[in-house]
Amino acid sequence: MTDTTADRPARWTEATVYPDMWVNPDDDPRDSDQPSPEGELATLLDFITNYRLTLRMKCDGLTPAQLATRSVPPSTMSLLGLVRHLAEVERDWLNWITHGDPLPKLYGKRDADFDEATGDPAQVESAWADLERQQAATDAELSKYHTDLGARVGREDIAVRELMIHMVDEYARHCGHADLLRECVDGRVGQ
Repeated sequence: MTDTTADRPARWTEATVYPDMWVNPDDDPRDSDQPSPEGELATLLDFITNYRLTLRMKCDGLTPAQLATRSVPPSTMSLLGLVRHLAEVERDWLNWITHGDPLPKLYGKRDADFDEATGDPAQVESAWADLERQQAATDAELSKYHTDLGARVGREDIAVRELMIHMVDEYARHCGHADLLRECVDGRVGQ
């Protein structure tokens, strides 16, 4: 096996206060001097918001080509693929909590969110717009019901609590992938 350490980017972080963090506490939009949220709903919304911000932070400052950089063969995973995937997932969640005909997949066939992610600037811009639009649509639909976390909604008859925990789980898992992907792209590390 060939040692490719010379091909790896040097590890670095912008943080100077805590070197294992992504940015310094004063620059972190996820952290504040406010007390922890009160109650289950506020806590779930806080986690969802923070994981959505984490994904953005992990992608910030990269070129379209860097965003489309694949992890390790044979995987097709990339940061851009994650953005597209989470847009697709948000659309799926919206389909779960609404009635009527499900919305079609954003990117067509299964796994196209990853497989067809390229470094085209227009595709990157479109992916971010898709993600923002899908997050807003999911949030708008959930806002109708989310005060009652036990309410069962949509064609899946899913409890709002279960959906929100699933959202936290999905974003958390993919933010972990984003940590590794970003380190592979330019060596940047941190939580």
